[in-house]
Amino acid sequence: MKTGLKVQLSIMMFLEFFIWGGWFVTMGTYLGTALKANGGQIGQAYSTQSWGAIIAPFIIGLIADRYFNAEKILGVLHLLGAGLMYLLYTADAFDSFYPFVLMYMIIYMPTLALVNSVSFRQMKDPAKEFAHVRLWGTVGWIVAGLLISFAFAWDSPDGVANGMLKNTFLMVAISSAILGIMSFFLPATPPSAKGGDVKISDILGLDALALLKDRNFLVFFLSSILICIPLAFYYSQANPFLVESGMANATGKMTIGQGSEVLFMLLLPIFFKRFGIKWTLAVGMLAWTLRYILFAYGNAGELSFMLILGIALHGICYDFFFVSGQIYTDSKAGEHVKSAAQGLITLATYGVGMLIGFKVAGMITDQNLVSEGVHNWNAIWIWPAIFAVVVMVLFVLLFKNEKVEYEA
Repeated sequence: MKTGLKVQLSIMMFLEFFIWGGWFVTMGTYLGTALKANGGQIGQAYSTQSWGAIIAPFIIGLIADRYFNAEKILGVLHLLGAGLMYLLYTADAFDSFYPFVLMYMIIYMPTLALVNSVSFRQMKDPAKEFAHVRLWGTVGWIVAGLLISFAFAWDSPDGVANGMLKNTFLMVAISSAILGIMSFFLPATPPSAKGGDVKISDILGLDALALLKDRNFLVFFLSSILICIPLAFYYSQANPFLVESGMANATGKMTIGQGSEVLFMLLLPIFFKRFGIKWTLAVGMLAWTLRYILFAYGNAGELSFMLILGIALHGICYDFFFVSGQIYTDSKAGEHVKSAAQGLITLATYGVGMLIGFKVAGMITDQNLVSEGVHNWNAIWIWPAIFAVVVMVLFVLLFKNEKVEYEA
């Protein structure tokens, strides 16, 4: 791949994840402090990610794959996203905020697949080249968090009290407009499936349901849905928890999780080869339990190292379960249903599992509200810790180890 093209795709990936990381992490804190939203409402706002994940295959399968160039759809969606982000910036109540964030996530989630499509179609050897481009997405997420905490101090006690986190939406609106305009200058990526009948089963990955006849895959599939319930607690409540606990530069420090994601991605092949798929997945689930225990009993004072360690476990939590799960799914699916199988897992986890998880997280957070702006976080974090360990134990008991080849 030519250097100029690689730079172009890397900037695209950087902006794609800078946009997501620039508002999603701190939204719960902003809603709870500036818009006085309760836990249920915060969970409802975060569940828009799940609705976006459920609807995204229709946009990709019905439009992008058949009628229009991927880069043009990417541009249109990000320009629309820029407008919606500006409306979120101006919203002064949850009731006016929610419709815009729902619309935004419905049009943003398909862009995650579109940037991959644009990248893959320009690469001669995606297996070797894609990782170097995708890495810039992680860098983009990290930079967004560092800017919020260390450059602008929007998540500082004074910044939060003065509602400065609303500026994250303006920052993202500008970034989205830049990526939207830039997208029209990306290499042409024409439809990959012109003509032919459109089947809903293809779009939703339902052809891969036959894989559930395999007991091991069924156990993995159900475990994937269930583990996304405690996962939703982290996405929606971690930043409000850290800010409320008094951790300085909480958003910036949360980017330690993305750094560890890169590190453990490098260690994953070694662990995978030595211990097999069963114990790799189990360690990933165990990491969720350990993270929530650290959150439950740590604090921003003498025990702040426990909170930092909990954040740093993100690499194991994500790579050892979700990345390993994608590899396992690919190994179990036949050549003709590989894409369908990945689509089915995504629909089940980020769609169904996290939709339930955000609802449960909101309910439990509201039940443990001690006074305005003060929660019993110990009680809140114990719930997902217990749930995750139960899922892990059931998985270990029911899943039989099998050999899965994986080359990094």
